[in-house]
Amino acid sequence: MTEERLSRYHRHRFPAEIIAHAVWLYYRFPLSLRDVEDLLAERGIDVSFQTVSEWVVKFGLKFAYQLRRRSRGNFADKWHLGELVLSIRGRKYWLWRAVDAEGFILDALLQSRRNKKAALRLMRKLLKSQGATPRVMVTDKLRSYAAAQAELMPGVEHRSHKGLNNRAENSHLPLRRRERRMMRFKSARQCQRFVSVHGQVTNLFHLHRKYLTATDHRQLRTQAVTTWREIALSIDA
Repeated sequence: MTEERLSRYHRHRFPAEIIAHAVWLYYRFPLSLRDVEDLLAERGIDVSFQTVSEWVVKFGLKFAYQLRRRSRGNFADKWHLGELVLSIRGRKYWLWRAVDAEGFILDALLQSRRNKKAALRLMRKLLKSQGATPRVMVTDKLRSYAAAQAELMPGVEHRSHKGLNNRAENSHLPLRRRERRMMRFKSARQCQRFVSVHGQVTNLFHLHRKYLTATDHRQLRTQAVTTWREIALSIDA
């Protein structure tokens, strides 16, 4: 362990590698905080789930920001938009999400409405984060999408058909599994924070294994792990 690495985490008892590994476990797999605690304990790392929770909150968004910067401009020009209904403390919310043609998550925004204003907020956020307009936008038949698209991106081809939007619908499944494992989100703020980080970590390890040889898959996985470690050591604690 170098002095440089230790100095970046001088307020923490554990070094950067362990903290980053704990955060990676939590966002990469459908694990609870106590599951992560047990996995670390099996490696001889004695840390409580409360500490893991603090690491997740403090470092998750920092890691996600670095991942987002690295991936900017590398997505397909065909966007699939969809919304997912969530119940948080008895109140209904809609998680508006966008993925590209390859299944990479572009962005996610939790909102309390399912109307044109909400669709506009998502599209503005997408345009700002991606820095470009799509060639094609695919949605379900919710009319709010068409109204927002006509106002913000009138020159973009809009295909509105539920059957064409399987890419967005299928991308909801991992988040649904995670929601059940967490026994639902506890607050809107927690949900937004989680999906912001979860999407970026998912993208990093989204390797399209079905279309890769075993050798190519191992190489890409190694590159993803290397990128994660580089990011973990590039931030200031």
